Amino acid sequence: MEKKKVLFVSQEITPYLPETEISKISRELPQGIQERGKEIRTFMPRYGCVNERRNQLHEVIRLTGMNLIIDDTDHPLIIKVASIQSARMQIYFIDNEDYFQRKATLKNPDGQFFEDNDERAMFFARGVLETVQKLRWSPDVIHCHGWFTSFVPLYVKRTFKDNPLFSNSKVVTSIYDNEFDAPLNPQLKKKLIYDSISERDVESISEPSYENLMRLAIDFSDGVIIGSEKVNEKVAAYAQSTGKPMLGHQPADTYMDAFNEFYDSLL
Repeated sequence: MEKKKVLFVSQEITPYLPETEISKISRELPQGIQERGKEIRTFMPRYGCVNERRNQLHEVIRLTGMNLIIDDTDHPLIIKVASIQSARMQIYFIDNEDYFQRKATLKNPDGQFFEDNDERAMFFARGVLETVQKLRWSPDVIHCHGWFTSFVPLYVKRTFKDNPLFSNSKVVTSIYDNEFDAPLNPQLKKKLIYDSISERDVESISEPSYENLMRLAIDFSDGVIIGSEKVNEKVAAYAQSTGKPMLGHQPADTYMDAFNEFYDSLL
């Protein structure tokens, strides 16, 4: 029997970034799912603060060289990869000079959100899916971690819906306690309406707040996992109201089996 394939898309993974709830789960979960007999691929952004030499990142020339259009501008897509030897797994990094060279993740030194975080998240989501397509790898499940990945479900179900590699993929969104206060760029909705994405599809982010961004992710997901003990109550209530399969917050010692069973229940 062919192994089921799970694609993990995360905004942060340790040891490349400091340990947080998301970065720890995003490091341990793919290994645990691989050990339970599934095939995995894992992606994160190549923020400028990720130390390439220490972490032995190297560019994957055969995957690099594509251009992605974000808000009518071409942006070259660069793919890098690193290995976590002890886990026998690779991490793919989405890189681009305009979006990911700065020495910070999502905020400037004053703690302000970068003004182009909307476009950075769009580029990351598109970059992951374009790279998976180049790998000719067809994921059964795509599991998204962190609000920065919230455009992945939309792109899978709209831009890539006719692509045979993704047509049967089930998308899972994990909701974490990682909300932000200031909304993203007010032009975000306009920037997303492109390539088989209609105004109706993105109506929920007329105001691009954290809550609305997560609603958009939930709308185009097939299942939702509560990733933190405490999450935004309105987001959790919205997820419940959709009637989509939902998994509540799981204890640290049992979550891998619970997630693995949840993936299987969607297939």
